Amino acid sequence: MTERMDRRRGSALRKRPPAIDATRAESETGEGREEPVSPTGRLFREPHFSCYIVSVFGLGARVDLAAVRAGLEATLARHPRFCSIQVMDELEEDARPKWVRTTVDLDDHVVVPDLEPTGTSADPDRALESYVSSLSTRPMDHSRPLWELHVLDFPTSDADAAVVLRVHHSVGDGVSLLSLFIACTRRAADPDALPELPATAAPRRSGPVYALPSGPLLAPSSWGALAALAAWVVSLLLLAWHTLVDILCFSATATSMLRDPPTLFKGAEGVEFRPKRFVNRTLSLDDVKYVKNTMNCTVNDVLLGVTSAALSRFYFRKTGESGRKSIKVRSTLLVNLRKTPGLHVSAAASTRDGNG
Repeated sequence: MTERMDRRRGSALRKRPPAIDATRAESETGEGREEPVSPTGRLFREPHFSCYIVSVFGLGARVDLAAVRAGLEATLARHPRFCSIQVMDELEEDARPKWVRTTVDLDDHVVVPDLEPTGTSADPDRALESYVSSLSTRPMDHSRPLWELHVLDFPTSDADAAVVLRVHHSVGDGVSLLSLFIACTRRAADPDALPELPATAAPRRSGPVYALPSGPLLAPSSWGALAALAAWVVSLLLLAWHTLVDILCFSATATSMLRDPPTLFKGAEGVEFRPKRFVNRTLSLDDVKYVKNTMNCTVNDVLLGVTSAALSRFYFRKTGESGRKSIKVRSTLLVNLRKTPGLHVSAAASTRDGNG
């Protein structure tokens, strides 16, 4: 599989945000607006740590490129994060990157790769996987807004065409980007209306955080409200204890005082620089909901269980070890504690004029 890259794209890649005078950038763009990059955004920016969010959207029809460009121009390209670049003010003593508005040129962001027809027709699913995998290894040009839309206009086993959106992780997290993407869509029956979402929130679990073992002395009928209160107190104490242990273990691991055992997932030294392949599997939402209702849990619990089971089966199949062996795999998840804006707020931000 080969790809013809734009000459301007291939020669203008940068390894870090441009260090320019923010005052001059504001006068050139006519915005006069700037916003500091969040600590998480500074962590994810190159060259310290290159991390991208790659989303694949399957379509039920071939891509209308003119309609795509018009939709991007009216929505995503007007969003503050998608029309801003990270700059460093060299005149400041303690210079930190800031978001500064700039002009979006869709020719720099809408990519239509020239792929070999033999590869896309012989095995389109593998061609899609290979192309998506290659996006994780390519640097982004920090002199322009950090997002790209790749149009793959060939049918696969799941869709008639696909578009791949690659966004630098400093632009936002998965939850905020998902809300923004949904806000950029409209109903098929009413192109001017936002999609409808369930009015009620997801059901919350009831009862103590940690269930206590049942028995004659712990039966609610024997102790009534006192037993329920005791169960809540004990469960909260257990939650606090496990939280404290997790914090101590994470701190010890981060300072190299405690090391996780070598596993297949950790890999050898330098594995983080090797190319990765994205492999996907389509699941029926009806099947997921059936398991959710049967187990009295959430959709997230079902997907997490499927992922955990898949990783476990992959590990024991590759290593040949017994399924009873206990291994430890540690992961870190950053959670945004700020309130997530609703669809109408995201839609207003994405359709607001860039100079307004």
